[in-house]
Amino acid sequence: MKEYSGGCHCGDIKFKFYTNEPVEIWKCNCSICKILDYEHLFINHKDFKIIHGNELITDYSFGTKQAKHFFCKKCGIKSFYQPRSHPDSYSVNLKCVVEPPEIKNTVYFDGKNEFS
Repeated sequence: MKEYSGGCHCGDIKFKFYTNEPVEIWKCNCSICKILDYEHLFINHKDFKIIHGNELITDYSFGTKQAKHFFCKKCGIKSFYQPRSHPDSYSVNLKCVVEPPEIKNTVYFDGKNEFS
């Protein structure tokens, strides 16, 4: 496994995680993922760690309130969150990763209709 790092736009929230390369990402068409063009990289909780800025994280939930969308209080960027589809993993936005891993596959997920 290789270590990667990422964070929010202003850089006050930083995290690191471990994963093998190449990775699979998901693209979802639900109302929040579509508008953000979010690229989901699922990382097991044990392989993810916030290294700076935990106090700047705020959350938002909607619908079933099972997913916890985490945002930076300063810049508003959602660089990772707790999805309801993967309760043991965080979804890291691949676009918020410094030197992201190579992508082997993209899964197109119908989140708009899957959880209706």
